[in-house]
Amino acid sequence: MIKNWHRLCRAGRLSVGLVIATMGFSQACIAQSSDSQQLSLQSCHVKGVRQQVQCGTLMVPEDYTQPNGERISINFVILPAIDSSKKQLPLMFLAGGPGQAATELASHIYSGFNEVRKTRDLILIDQRGTGQSAPLQCQEPLTLDPYTSVPEDFTLSDVKQCLLQLRGDLSQFNSENAIRDFDAVRAALDHQQVHIYGGSYGTRAGLVYMRMFPESIKSVVLDSVGPIEVPIGLFGQSAAQSFERLLAHCQNDQLCAKQYPNLAQEFVALKAKLKRAPVTVEIAHPRLGTNTAFTISHDKFLSTLQMQLYSMPTRSLVPLLIHQAYLGDYKPLAGLIAQSEGDMGIYIGLHFNIVCNEDLPKISERMKAADADNSFAQGMSLAMVAKACSVWPSYQPSENFYQSVNVEIPTLILSGALDPVTPPSNGEQAHAHLVNSHHIIAKNNAHIVASTACGINIINEFLTTQKPTELDESCLDDVPAESFMLGLNGGVAIATSQTKPAQARK
Repeated sequence: MIKNWHRLCRAGRLSVGLVIATMGFSQACIAQSSDSQQLSLQSCHVKGVRQQVQCGTLMVPEDYTQPNGERISINFVILPAIDSSKKQLPLMFLAGGPGQAATELASHIYSGFNEVRKTRDLILIDQRGTGQSAPLQCQEPLTLDPYTSVPEDFTLSDVKQCLLQLRGDLSQFNSENAIRDFDAVRAALDHQQVHIYGGSYGTRAGLVYMRMFPESIKSVVLDSVGPIEVPIGLFGQSAAQSFERLLAHCQNDQLCAKQYPNLAQEFVALKAKLKRAPVTVEIAHPRLGTNTAFTISHDKFLSTLQMQLYSMPTRSLVPLLIHQAYLGDYKPLAGLIAQSEGDMGIYIGLHFNIVCNEDLPKISERMKAADADNSFAQGMSLAMVAKACSVWPSYQPSENFYQSVNVEIPTLILSGALDPVTPPSNGEQAHAHLVNSHHIIAKNNAHIVASTACGINIINEFLTTQKPTELDESCLDDVPAESFMLGLNGGVAIATSQTKPAQARK
């Protein structure tokens, strides 16, 4: 799930708030695999990773029902194990979005999954439509100035111009074909089985993989689950719940409550003010130092706040952002938006292509109304995507696509209790259908439990033992509770009277 439906950044991607490096690839030699698919693989270096890694491509059919038709190149990177002597099965990483390019996360995964990488390779594959796998990438006019543009200005003309730039048969850029690509890479690399890790939309891809090719998978980690049965985009209720818990945690802490005694009221007043009219202020550019006009609208404010709810470090800024903006100081907010200029992106063409066809048609008017019945951002999460989908080309997912996944593959399910888009109820839904699964709810986590060392250690233990119900989860109790910035010059309040202990579902 994306952090922000409404703010578009460079290269036609949606900003999601994780700084990464782009990849640098050298020319690769071509080898022929036994199934007549061209596999290219060679040693290389990628930006942000000092160690030599392997870069590869695999030619696959654009349309798997037409194996002799158009072909596309699937790009991947292998981060090698530190110690390969034990010949452990590799872990395949399924990126989120939909629309993240896994190889563009290489430097982040290289360090974040270091414990896993000690004994097993990590395989990062750019899903078709992302990265260097036939990217569906919009350039102008979807490139917006983060200071002066506002989400409310997004038009159907922008979407139509984007569509004119896309190449290929869009109906073939779907979740099931992406999984066929992933399994083709697995086979071409001569792995009988792999472990898979999926985060956010990557869990949707992982569930599809489990249904389509169960024999190819040794075990599965689903982190921050987006079940096939739950359409992407219904974030109103979960975001509101996440925000309300943040407010409660602040008020339960003596220092935070003293610094921001009227935080909820200030939020309501600020929303109402921006609903009446956007505000434009002159600020010093956070990076360049030059005077810059900064425009903040109702939707821009809410989407920026919602993005901060995804991670524990950025959640700590929310009370300060609200309070300062209420006082008329938008500089902290501008600073955050400036930081997003170089952030990880979503390939917007693939994002819309999947959500418009696999998700939005499943959202009824009743579901929209129920999701919008909240006091945070109402139904804003669906606003822009619904507009784009009204003119986006359609295709029909397969009859099997929406089936619940019922397999016996060992599966670890992870949820953050504070997650604004994939709440623990999503994990419970997947857990109910997977007979060999275990669901862990981390009380002091938001989106992606693997963002903590504790989460990685639990994942690594699971990959080693394959026993999801016998894991050591005690480190979850040591993950710090929410903390909050008390002022522009620093100072942190740690909320101590918060949620229930870490929970597990068997």
